[in-house]
Amino acid sequence: MQHYTGITQVVSLAAADPAAGRTPILPLMGELVFGVIVFAIFLWIIATKVVPNLEKAYAERTAAIEGGMQQAEEAQQQAQAALEQYQAQLTEARAEAARIREEAREQGASIVAEMRGHAQTEATRITEAAHKQIEAERQQAIVQLRSEVGRLSTDLASRIVGESLHEEARRKGIVDRFLSELEAGEIRPERVGEDA
Repeated sequence: MQHYTGITQVVSLAAADPAAGRTPILPLMGELVFGVIVFAIFLWIIATKVVPNLEKAYAERTAAIEGGMQQAEEAQQQAQAALEQYQAQLTEARAEAARIREEAREQGASIVAEMRGHAQTEATRITEAAHKQIEAERQQAIVQLRSEVGRLSTDLASRIVGESLHEEARRKGIVDRFLSELEAGEIRPERVGEDA
């Protein structure tokens, strides 16, 4: 057996054996029928087993992709709704914060006004108490001065007159009358030693 290489040698061998009566390119009829039957069986196996599985996988893949796209759209819609809800809550929170700030400002103003009112009331009360205390001290000073002026006047008058004017009843009446006349303006001071 010889090994032939190359197409030229096959053609030359086929041309050299015209007795065989067949062309070397065409297979034998039995081989051809067997090849067609095996091809048909192979085609039937692919058509009944492989193609439905491929179609099923393709359908599942398509459904998964479409489902994923649908889920993505739903997720996007949910995200959009959540964003809108967040923005609405944010707007509401801002409005609430502005309202709280305004209430706090109003409460602060009312507290300041109330504190001013309390301070004014307290200042008025303290001023009135001080005036009352001053008036009481003035009255007390007047009483003490009257008493002291009366005593000094009695002492002076006793020295001038030369007799004792220290009797309480006498002194009280004379001094009180003198001070009343002095306050009323009925007594005018006279200068001693002036020539008329």
